[in-house]
Amino acid sequence: MSVLFDVARPRSVKSRANAISQLLNASYPDAVCSLDFQTPFQLLVATILSAQCTDERVNKVTPSLFAKYPVPEQLAAANPTDVEQLVRSTGFFRAKARSLVGMATVLCREFNGDVPTELDELVTLPGVGRKTGNVIRSVAFRLPGLPVDTHVGRLARRLRLTSEVDAVKVERELNELIAPDARGMFSLRLILHGRAVCTARRPACHNCVLSDLCPSAFVVEGSQPSKLAT
Repeated sequence: MSVLFDVARPRSVKSRANAISQLLNASYPDAVCSLDFQTPFQLLVATILSAQCTDERVNKVTPSLFAKYPVPEQLAAANPTDVEQLVRSTGFFRAKARSLVGMATVLCREFNGDVPTELDELVTLPGVGRKTGNVIRSVAFRLPGLPVDTHVGRLARRLRLTSEVDAVKVERELNELIAPDARGMFSLRLILHGRAVCTARRPACHNCVLSDLCPSAFVVEGSQPSKLAT
């Protein structure tokens, strides 16, 4: 797999991050969040459920959950046991049910039932950390936000855009490199690339559009060609 890139090999970390972003844009032009939702509230619910669970599984659970609790006021008044039964297959269902009911309760009490847009306010909701908050900002509201999950952290370190392991520190370093209006899509495309090509155990460096810009290319243990990238 090869994507032509006519700009001279970048020297600074920031210029390399920009080049990486351009290549990812070309490779994943139609990238979208894989969680199904229609409102910011629904995305918030789905993102909380996605912890330690696949988006595919969450999308199978949320239709019945949204049908029974379409707005925060109804979820806030729900019996947690009933919520547990609806989200059981997503794993950690008791903790997730508590977070969902607690999140809806705080939304109603503190924000008149509206999902806030500011990260400092989002992280006051039960079950919501910076990653989830940044998902809501970037996907639901099209505001600057760079969610850092395991894929983003792994690729950012392999690409030497950061040496940090802590997700908050990774986010802050990437924010210095990526323009605010590009952060959400940069994160989403890194996630897609991490799932399809730069996997944790067997990175497909031979088929990676970023290999010319990646200091870790062909030296990460287990790297090999893959049929996943075409």
